[in-house]
Amino acid sequence: MTAAEDRAVGVAFDALADPTRRNILCMLTDGAECSAGEIATQAPAVTRTTVSAHLRILRTAGLVNERRAGRNRYYSLDADGPAGTVMTTLDRIFGSASPAPEPSGPGPAARERGDRP
Repeated sequence: MTAAEDRAVGVAFDALADPTRRNILCMLTDGAECSAGEIATQAPAVTRTTVSAHLRILRTAGLVNERRAGRNRYYSLDADGPAGTVMTTLDRIFGSASPAPEPSGPGPAARERGDRP
């Protein structure tokens, strides 16, 4: 990974760290464009101003595209941006990892209490 890709992945991970931004990305997964107002309507726990701030962070991170039409801005996922590098990075980290072994018998707390299988 180049230094520029490494920085882009870091910015994308920072953007993905916030649950509101992850929810916004999930709203855009159907492939349709949404305005900030439409997204705010679907996320009533946050104001339109807050949604716009989160969308700006997602756009800066290269995770969403912005299309302007008059006074409106429409957002969609940017699958060609750093998201692909993030996926490659996660696959490289976790792709060959073995799943955690299934526990056998009672756990340590049960053994300390004297529970038997």
